[in-house]
Amino acid sequence: MDIMEKCYQFYSKPEFAQTLGYPTNPRTAKAMGVYPFFIPIEESEGTEVIIDNRKLVMIGSNNYLGLTTHPEVRNAAIEAVKKYGTGCTGSRFLNGTLEMHLELEEKLAKFVGMEDAIVFSTGFQTNLGTITALVDKDDVIIVDKEVHASIIDAISLSRAQKRANLRFYKHNDMGSFESILQRYDRDHGKLVVVDGVFSMSGDIAPLSEITTLCKKYNSRLMVDDAHSIGVLGGGKGTAYHFDCVDDVDLTMGTFSKSFASTGGFIAGKKEVIHWIQHFARSFIFSASLTPANTATVLAALDIIEKEPERVEKVNQIAQTMREELRALGFNIGNSGTPIIPIIIGDQIKTMQAWRFLFDAGIYTNVALPPAVPTHLSLLRTSYMANHTEEQLGKVLEALKLMKEKLDIN
Repeated sequence: MDIMEKCYQFYSKPEFAQTLGYPTNPRTAKAMGVYPFFIPIEESEGTEVIIDNRKLVMIGSNNYLGLTTHPEVRNAAIEAVKKYGTGCTGSRFLNGTLEMHLELEEKLAKFVGMEDAIVFSTGFQTNLGTITALVDKDDVIIVDKEVHASIIDAISLSRAQKRANLRFYKHNDMGSFESILQRYDRDHGKLVVVDGVFSMSGDIAPLSEITTLCKKYNSRLMVDDAHSIGVLGGGKGTAYHFDCVDDVDLTMGTFSKSFASTGGFIAGKKEVIHWIQHFARSFIFSASLTPANTATVLAALDIIEKEPERVEKVNQIAQTMREELRALGFNIGNSGTPIIPIIIGDQIKTMQAWRFLFDAGIYTNVALPPAVPTHLSLLRTSYMANHTEEQLGKVLEALKLMKEKLDIN
């Protein structure tokens, strides 16, 4: 069979798309007016965006602290371009290390309570590089069933890629987790990887229980705090939220959420970070984080530390929205963060719900399989510290009408 035949079938045959888990193919969804992806944004001011000359309230962004448009953050990026140009044109190993990178790594390590840190060019690369550098062929990786795709891809690229070396436990189920840990003796190399906040459901990993079990069974723990930094623990992440910083071996974070940039970092003991620095292929063989992105994170980090009220505000807004959405009768799962899913189930109806909100001036995201299980298609709403009461009122009114018009239970 022609290796590209699947591409032509996916493009032209809706029934073929269904065999891949899609309700239909993108062309058919576009013809129906319910295709929710790759929408070009013409202009953005954080909580609002312009699309097709229409202003929409944005409730689909990971800009939790509203820093992408902060004057200090913008100016930091501009000044960095003036000083260094637009890119580093090389790997950190060669000509790509700036003084700013080292300054950022030192500050990030201190911020999350670790000895050292290194910065990657993307969050995805951070997980790829860290896991593949650490795990050997006889080691076991134990992960929550709902961890981010970058963790799954990292495992598939690691030396522990055999099925026997990968164990999933039921989402946030500590009984399931311990039953897996019990299968391996204390001398067996074990890496547990978990999201601090899960990106689709917005629920929080029970980190206190996880760290207790990791210590009991002599397992190392890596926490992906991509959606926790800037939200939990005064902005410092899940380990601070649960007061168990000393029990976490590695903290991973990204810059594309609360830090208003792009990139990622891993923080831990200096010896472990030194190892990752020399064996993570996605670090060694990638161009370094650009000057503008680096300066943006430094400025955002400074604001987070001097304006803690931003973290408090986004959590207050999230609490209010969870209460309001439950009162309207929506299924929002176990969200405890500014990520609040509206679980609909049916894939077509979920896309229709997205379209209804879009037409009503509300921009949100759709999560369909494989991002979520087949029966749990949802609207992924998320909130920012600088959303106004007027904007949130408009969102709630649109959601109420959507529920009535589309008969969403």
